Amino acid sequence: MVQPRACQERASARADQLLLLAAAALVAAVTGCATAETSGGGARGVEHERRGTVQEGRASYYSDAFAGRRTASGERYDPERMTAAHPTLPLGTRIRVTRVDDRRSVEVRVNDRCGCGGGRIVDLSRRAARHLDMLHAGVVPVRIEVLRN
Repeated sequence: MVQPRACQERASARADQLLLLAAAALVAAVTGCATAETSGGGARGVEHERRGTVQEGRASYYSDAFAGRRTASGERYDPERMTAAHPTLPLGTRIRVTRVDDRRSVEVRVNDRCGCGGGRIVDLSRRAARHLDMLHAGVVPVRIEVLRN
């Protein structure tokens, strides 16, 4: 037969474990949203790419529904600026985005983060997407070249 005091001690130990797990989850959630840019990796493993670094994948563009919202850099998203979101490049990095199929290109500044899934490597502002003639396509194959950090 289990003694009442033993039950209370086990319940207390379980409560302590749950509290510890909740605290760890909270810390993970908060730091997972951070975009600290450190060479040690930061919360998202921000890469400090050198000039000339190239990536290939697909580009999409931001919906106008995000206009006015704060970006990871702290500025407000303006669909008429030449900006982009990238999952790992340092904020402020200038990149050239070139459509692989027709060689149109545009220079943009990384000012936000994206979760970019499905082979997408960058999200462009509406203006940048218009310059690449991708508004109707939505997603196009691109090549990104780092111009300067």
